[in-house]
Order: sequence, then structure tokens, then C-alpha cells
Amino acid sequence: MAMNLTVIWLIALAVFIVIELVTLALTTIWFAGGSLIAAVAAAFSAPLWLQILLFIVVSLLLLWFTRPLAVRYFNKDRVRTNVESMIGMQAIVTSEIYNLEGIGEVKVGGQEWSARTLYEGMRLPVGMVVVVRQVSGVKLIVEPK
Repeated sequence: MAMNLTVIWLIALAVFIVIELVTLALTTIWFAGGSLIAAVAAAFSAPLWLQILLFIVVSLLLLWFTRPLAVRYFNKDRVRTNVESMIGMQAIVTSEIYNLEGIGEVKVGGQEWSARTLYEGMRLPVGMVVVVRQVSGVKLIVEPK
């Protein structure tokens, strides 16, 4: 029985690794680690409840402690989209921005964008330099520099 459970855990390990290799989304690699530890426990004839407990605990520990580091490492070279790259950039108000009237435009990176202020009730005059803080749909959310 122990050998059959070991094989099942090793198959689970292989499936999790294949899914990770196909998706590269850092979603199943943690469970592969849990499967490996459960397979080792099964090879030493540990009871099924202990194998399952080890699988869950090891998977959660790996997820909790290594995922933030892995995400940071694997996403460091990710190219931000055009809109994402605007966050933090300076823009110039080309049409007065006033949220209550739903008006306003800015020019950033040579492109005109609809804009709203970060704070309701604030008017930003033409020519003012602002900083893009968020993107909401097709509108840039800005605040004075």
C-alpha cells in the first residue's frame, strides 16, 4: 500500500510541475513541494492522514514564505503596459479638470488623456503640472505636483 501511495504522490508532483511549466504563473509549484514531502512520507509508510497533513502544511508554508520572493524575482523584467508606465509620470493639464462637471484633460508622453483629480471638488487649471497616480478605465487620476 505504501508503494502505491508513493507513486500517487509522485504522479501528483509531476502533474503540478507540468502545469507550472506550461503556465509559468507560479500557481502550482508550491503544491509540487508538498507532493514531494508527502511522497517521502509515503515511502516511509507514514499513515495517509499524516501524508495529507504534510502535503497541506508544506504547500502552505512554501506558498507563504517563498511566493513573495519568487513573484518579485520572476516579475522584475516584466514590461509594464503603456498605461501602467504612466503611473508616477508628470503631465500638463490641457483642459481644466473638475470632477463635479466631469471635465478635464492632460497631456502626458505626447498623448492627450481624459483626466480626473484624485480629490473630489478640486479644480486644476490649464498649464498646471500634475502627477499621474492611478488609471481608471480610460481616464488618468492625477494630483498636483
